Amino acid sequence: MSKPYKEEYEHWLNSPALSEAEWEELNAIRGDEKEIESRFYAPLGFGTAGLRGTMKLGLHHMNIHVIRHATQAFANVISAEGEEAKRRGIIIDYDCRINGALFAREAACVMAANGIHVRLFDSLRPTPELSFAVRYYGATAGLNITASHNPREYNGYKVYWSDGAQLPPQKADAIARQMEAIDIFNGFKTCDYDKALADGKIELIGEETDEAFLARVLDQAIDKEVVREVADDFKIVFTPFHGCGYKLVPETLRRLGIKQLYPVPEQMVIDGSFPTVASPNPENPEGFELAVKLAKKVGSDLIIGTDPDSDRIGTMARVGDDYVPITGNQLGVLLIDYIINARRRTGTMPKNPGVVTSIVTTNMARAVCEANGVHFEDTFTGFKYMAERVASWEAAGTYVDLFAYEESYGYMMGEYVRDKDAVTAAMMVAEMAAYYHKKGMTLVDAMNALYEKYGWFREYTMNLVMPGLDGLQKMKALMEELRNKPPKEIGGQEILRTRDYADGSISVAGLGKVGSTPFAGSNVLYFELADGSDFIVRPSGTEPKIKIYLLVRGGSSEECDAKIEKYKAYAETLKR
Repeated sequence: MSKPYKEEYEHWLNSPALSEAEWEELNAIRGDEKEIESRFYAPLGFGTAGLRGTMKLGLHHMNIHVIRHATQAFANVISAEGEEAKRRGIIIDYDCRINGALFAREAACVMAANGIHVRLFDSLRPTPELSFAVRYYGATAGLNITASHNPREYNGYKVYWSDGAQLPPQKADAIARQMEAIDIFNGFKTCDYDKALADGKIELIGEETDEAFLARVLDQAIDKEVVREVADDFKIVFTPFHGCGYKLVPETLRRLGIKQLYPVPEQMVIDGSFPTVASPNPENPEGFELAVKLAKKVGSDLIIGTDPDSDRIGTMARVGDDYVPITGNQLGVLLIDYIINARRRTGTMPKNPGVVTSIVTTNMARAVCEANGVHFEDTFTGFKYMAERVASWEAAGTYVDLFAYEESYGYMMGEYVRDKDAVTAAMMVAEMAAYYHKKGMTLVDAMNALYEKYGWFREYTMNLVMPGLDGLQKMKALMEELRNKPPKEIGGQEILRTRDYADGSISVAGLGKVGSTPFAGSNVLYFELADGSDFIVRPSGTEPKIKIYLLVRGGSSEECDAKIEKYKAYAETLKR
């Protein structure tokens, strides 16, 4: 159990485990009550996504002591599975983040000291390759030191189980309980890295795993011939934002047949301080400034960007002399439609194909699937839930996974990964864009054609940021208010039904509960409005903010935009 923050501060300050530099860092804040409280008021919460926080010394931040603490707890959970689980071991990966290699090595030493065999990547690798490696080697678990697309100050600790998916809730809860019981300085085992390596307790993996992964990625290509036909003049600019995509994404595109590939030189440099971007998030178009500059210089048709751990992908398409971002929702719809038609065109469509998205993803995905006779399901935000749904299809022999995605620029294809995968997505986007290029169309043209075919949809995500020590309380208060005293209308539109995914209830004003959702257990409120729009409220699982998702449908682009503006104005009134 964590101590009161002042007591926890003194516990750290007096620990012989601190280096002289660490002691000086903590001693320097003596008397600064606010800073001490922010560092020690509580431990980082361990959930199904593991840990994520800024890199500072203290209980509530990411540092080597928290890494060792969490890893010992994780090791205890693995050990409880028995000797075979320890023999099968764990795969450990890291991305370009500052301290990434250090944290990964420290975690490897703790696991090895606990008798758990470790396969450690010899250098940084994409997150989806870790998911693949867990399944490929038959490991019990996986660990990735990454903070995904968060700002440079962050690092994280992402955990996987034997199915290659992020940790299921019961395992995450077990690790959290172990962390409560273990002293952060005295409760862990460790060993000498070099000796563990020499003794075979830690095994380095690298190029052979890359090749196995790339083979499976390239198996997902549907129509390489269309790429070959346009290869001489179809151009792609690529940026990994200083991260893990720097190697495997260009290699995949070249093996696909892309000849005119132009990586952004400044951003091919591995650097966890991300010196050329304010934020390494492919959701933010401003991060593509250098890529756009290069694209204009070479006359590129397409820009692809992957986040630091290469599990998310952002794209921009040429429109005249400029480049327009394709949203995460739009790219997913484009890929669903392309995959369906390409597989039919090449005779490779499986029987009973299925698509999975999250409940906050565009309703256009469902419309495309229904129009094409493809089974569609949605589930909670997070690829662990989508991976779980795909696994249930496989176990029951009901549907074959065609594609899975969520609006936040994450896409999953193939049975070899159980997480979002920007390496495979980059390949599929390149193939799709080549297909439209042959027809004289950009991805913007293709998206407009899909709107004309399936109807006009628009989506917008807002973040109500609630930082500080009272941020969690503000978030909780807002959710309780919306849940216990729900509005009767939003933006002038009556609320027809409310889905509360916390308890799975479906309610109608004046009638009360009228049914249940197919799944429950997540803090999400889903308001269905009279004009067919959806207004969804969900606290972020990794950052101090409430996320609001606006999903609308209209008779034209202009009508959709007007609805979005109306609901944005209402959402602004919820700020605290």
